[in-house]
Amino acid sequence: MTTGAVLAAGALTAAPAQAAVAVPTITAKSGFVMNGATGKALYAKYADTHRLTASTTKIMTAKVVLSQANLNLDAPVTIKRDVSNYMVAKGYPSTARLIVGDKVTVRQLLYGLMLPSGCDAAMALADKFGTGTTVSARTKNFIAKMNNMAKSLGMTNTHFDSFDGISNGSNYSSAKDLTLLARSAMKSTTFKSVVKTKSYTAKTKTSTGATRTMAPWVNTNTLLGWNGTLGIKTGSGTEAKYALVFAATLNGKSVMGTVLTSSSAANRTTDVKKLINFGYAKIA
Repeated sequence: MTTGAVLAAGALTAAPAQAAVAVPTITAKSGFVMNGATGKALYAKYADTHRLTASTTKIMTAKVVLSQANLNLDAPVTIKRDVSNYMVAKGYPSTARLIVGDKVTVRQLLYGLMLPSGCDAAMALADKFGTGTTVSARTKNFIAKMNNMAKSLGMTNTHFDSFDGISNGSNYSSAKDLTLLARSAMKSTTFKSVVKTKSYTAKTKTSTGATRTMAPWVNTNTLLGWNGTLGIKTGSGTEAKYALVFAATLNGKSVMGTVLTSSSAANRTTDVKKLINFGYAKIA
């Protein structure tokens, strides 16, 4: 049978042409997007290059806490003087404004960690869930747990030397690695609930047993709610510039990704919007 006869008989049909999706240009030095449902890579720009992570590090802090066996989210944690001393020593970084002597639950600390990006909440959690006889030993042990978790998740271009992203000289990851972390973390319903919250008001217990209503913790992620955006975590610093690990779901399509080393908060927002729209289009 000739080719013409096959075509005439309708045995061969041309596949419908799919319009090409224009690959966006972003200002961030690194970027990565994956299909949140399948893990398939949709976009990459220097996605394996080591970059400073700033407060996106706190995603791993939360992941380690939420991975603890028999975790009681309502267990109280007393805020120690060591936390206040740490904040002073680090030059008053981003804070949940925790008060020494107050009892704050693990759940509340997760909100304080992820919404206002509290370095004080990060230290309180690291001290609570690290192992050792001193605060220093426990926080170091917690950081070791962070690195062990990174290895287990296949984050081959990552190393943590802090629980909050304030680098001690060797705190780095990559856009792809942080997206892998995000996909794993978002499987936790607690984590997902925390990072999509725009504002949270904690009621803590003072040292005298009274109830203290904290000033609202407002999420630093201004993209929440835009085009299905569900989170996850911003980061910024003098050297790290601006970063964002994001997740978004719309019309059954799920995308997750990261931008690292954007030159400004405005450019970071523009970059992420481009990548979310591109991800949706690629999945379609």
